[in-house]
Amino acid sequence: MDIPTNWSFETSGVAQGFDRHVREQLPWYDLATNAILHVARHYIPQDGLVYDFGASTGNIGRALEPVLTKRNANLIGIEPSKEMVKLYKAPGEIVCSKAETFITKEYDLAVLFLCLMFIPPAKRFNLMLRLREKCKPGGAIIVFDKLEPIGGYASTVFYRLTLAGKTASGTSADEIIEKELSLSGVQRPITEDQLAGEFINWFRFGDFSGYLIEKPA
Repeated sequence: MDIPTNWSFETSGVAQGFDRHVREQLPWYDLATNAILHVARHYIPQDGLVYDFGASTGNIGRALEPVLTKRNANLIGIEPSKEMVKLYKAPGEIVCSKAETFITKEYDLAVLFLCLMFIPPAKRFNLMLRLREKCKPGGAIIVFDKLEPIGGYASTVFYRLTLAGKTASGTSADEIIEKELSLSGVQRPITEDQLAGEFINWFRFGDFSGYLIEKPA
């Protein structure tokens, strides 16, 4: 895939090569998806409503499809890239919108999978506050994202783990560096305080971490 100088999901080539590319750059992508599926099925009730923010081509929706079908639940994907929306294949519907401007109904589950790091830091806290307010009692928010380094040698170890996974997938060193530089000013790791309250840290792989935010029943 040709990587643009400034990374953009609005680039046709990026959108068309996304599903292959993301599995090369993030070798644990399917593992993380399955972990989200496992947690999500505990919070999707009969006739429930699920939001998938940063839906891309429908990865989370496809993973959740058996649960959604069995429980007659509705999925709404929110994706800001028109190019990605064109390629969306998953149950439910897709809305072309930025997460930070999309107005939700009351819902049972929201998933933000590799989404927050592409939202300007100044807008993350208010987005999470709004999502917490609209979440129904007994519902939850699942966040899986790139975490700002904690510091110390362990951060170096985990970063190298990610690099090792990328090279093991067959991705060339040149492409790894080119992709990293293209994200300058576009992707910025999240901080835990931007999640706007209490959460459970339940899954970690390298410098990426999963968070579960529950709404008391």
